[in-house]
Formats: sequence, structure tokens, C-alpha cells
Amino acid sequence: MPRNTSILLLSVGHACVDVYQGAVASLVPFFVAERAYSYAAASGIVLAASLLSSVVQPLFGALTDRRALPWLLPVSTVLGGLGIALSGLSGSYAWTLAFVAVSGVGVAAYHPESARVARLASRGGHTAMGWFSLGGNLGFATAPLLVTAVVSTGGLHRSPLLVVPALAGSVLCLPVLRMLDGKARTSEAGAGATAAPPEPVGHGAGQAGDDRASFVRLSLAVVCRSLVFTGLSTFLAFSVRQRTGGGPAAGTAALCVLYLGGAVGTVLGGNLANRWDRVTVVRRSYLLAVAAVAGVVLAPGPVVYLFVALTSIGLYVPFSLQVTLGQDYLPSRMGTASGITLGLTVSVGGLASPLIGALADATSLRTALTPLIALPAVSWLLFRTLPEPVPPAALTAAPRAAGRPSSAVTPPRR
Repeated sequence: MPRNTSILLLSVGHACVDVYQGAVASLVPFFVAERAYSYAAASGIVLAASLLSSVVQPLFGALTDRRALPWLLPVSTVLGGLGIALSGLSGSYAWTLAFVAVSGVGVAAYHPESARVARLASRGGHTAMGWFSLGGNLGFATAPLLVTAVVSTGGLHRSPLLVVPALAGSVLCLPVLRMLDGKARTSEAGAGATAAPPEPVGHGAGQAGDDRASFVRLSLAVVCRSLVFTGLSTFLAFSVRQRTGGGPAAGTAALCVLYLGGAVGTVLGGNLANRWDRVTVVRRSYLLAVAAVAGVVLAPGPVVYLFVALTSIGLYVPFSLQVTLGQDYLPSRMGTASGITLGLTVSVGGLASPLIGALADATSLRTALTPLIALPAVSWLLFRTLPEPVPPAALTAAPRAAGRPSSAVTPPRR
């Protein structure tokens, strides 16, 4: 199977999973309308799903570092869809929380292993990883349309129809897994007579190449990005309506620009990294984001839409590059690196949103959003002296077989 076809299938599969991350928040208005949930109860569902997925995700990353678990891709995809599909069937708040939690676990289980598989399928290509990340962004952005189309026509009892993307995504990943497994078996058969078997992952195996200090700084930069993006996406619609004097459509349009700009930025980041190194691209993107966020917060009138687009591009160009940088800073713990950059650091933005809201209630929305201008600058400072890591040589070699130890992607101990 050609590399481009593999990445395309993984990208569409990624979209089929991430639609369930956006589906939770999209279901909230229907929970409030049909079940008379308070806003506090409804926000509790969103927060619980986000926190559970983000905290559990690094644990799955650590698990996949010990052993390849490609079967997690189809199983976790179905689990993510099943939880959301069942959440609309019971009026019990406890059961709703439980089903949403099941979906969160499915989403958490998917990302570390899928990021590893995508990196192998792309053979370390930055553009290919950008397309993989784009799939997730598009899935998240289309969640409101999907939920509204299904639930608004027949109520929450039609939520089982929302499992359809999960079923499609689980099927799409199977050809890629078979291809990777076949290549790994062929490579091992050809190399077995001339090469010693790779060392098992253990204490010291491959860890000589780990740069934990750089990974910590990278993670802090991702946290700052998460605070900016989540804060803006939560309050952007209100801010734009105040500045433009428009109605709900003005705020919705701003959110659409934010999401579409993210799609452009994700693909652009992969292409730019082929011309310059990743650290340089990310650093320059955060400088752009400083000026763009300032425009979003302070610019009057319709020109704010231009700054929203620039902000989205500035924040999303680093998105997939930061995932691969994390993997290369921790080459012996790629799953853990993926889980942290995709999961744990993302949850911080959700935790900060209530604080921004409280500050807005006490002062004004513009005042509450103003501190966000400084956060891309902090990310820039953290990246300013980060080294550009060399991708593990094993990325260009045959991927490991399903169920075999992770050492096939870990450089041998020197």
C-alpha cells in the first residue's frame, strides 16, 4: 500500500475518532433542553470527559511503549463512538456520566498508538504527519454539524446513530495495520540471518538518546498554547458579537474561521518543516500568534476576523510538529511522548476556562482575555533555545509487527 494511501486512511480514521471529542460539548444543549440539566451539571459532563481522556491518555502511551498494541486502534474507535451513542438513551445523570466516560477512555486509548503508527507509516515525514493531524481537527470541527443533524430531528433517543463514524473509522484502519504488520514480518525474516535481535526495552535501553529537559520545555509550551486556544474558542463568539455588534451568526462565523484556519495551519506546518527545521517553524509561528491574539482581543469591528484567522494559523502550525518533536526528544518512550503532547497538556486549557469566565464576570471580557496575549510569547521563549532533534533511524526502517515488543522503534543501546 502506498504511503500516501496509508496516511489518508489514518487521517480519516483520526477524524472518525475526534468527532467524539467535539460531540460531548455539542450534546450539552440537548441535555439541558430535554433533561432539564442545570448548566453546572452539563458543564460537569464536559469537564469529566475532557479530564478523564486527557489524564488517561499518557497512561496508554506508557503502555504502548512496552508493547505494540495495534488492535487498540479499531477497538478504541468503536469504544469512543459507543459511549457517545449510548449517552442519549438514559435519563439518569450517573449513567450519562458513565457513558461519556467510556467514550473518553476510547479516545484516550486511540491517540498514543495511532500517533506511533502514523509516524511509522509516514516514515518520519512532516507533511504526512500534518495530514494525519488535520483529520483529527476536521473531525472535531464537524462534530456540531453531525450531532445537530442527528439529534435535532428526533431527540436524544436517536443518539445511537452517532456510532456510525466509529464503525467506519475502525474498518479504515485495518488495511494500514495489515500493511505495517506484513512489512515488519518481511523485514524480520530478511534480517534474521544477519543481525542479532534487538534489545528488549528496559532500563537504559534506548534512553541514552532521551532529552527529558527539552521534552519538559516542549510540554510547557504546549500547555501555553492550550490555554490560548481553549480560552479563545470558549469566549470568542461572545467577544466578536460585542465588538461587531452582530448577533449569534457573527460569533458562529468567528468560530468557523478559527477551525478552518486550524486546518490550513496544520497542513502548512508540515510543509514548512520540510523547508526549515521544526523548532524554527514553531518558534516563528508563536511570534505570529502574539500579534494575532492581540488583534483578536483588541481590534475593533470586522477586522477581528482577519486576526482570528491569523491566530488559528499561528497556533495550529505547531500542532503536529510538537507531537513529532516530543517523540524525537523521547525516542525510547514515543507512546508516552504522544500521550502527553496530545492529552495531558491539552486538559489544562479546559481547567483555565472557568477562571477566565470568573475574571470576565468581575471585570470585562476584554480584560479577562488580555493575559492570553502573553502566552504565545512564553511558548516562543521556551522554544528559543530548544535543539532540533534527529528522528530515530528506525523510523525509516520497517515497522514492527503487531504485538511484538517496542524495541523495533527504539535505537539500540550504544
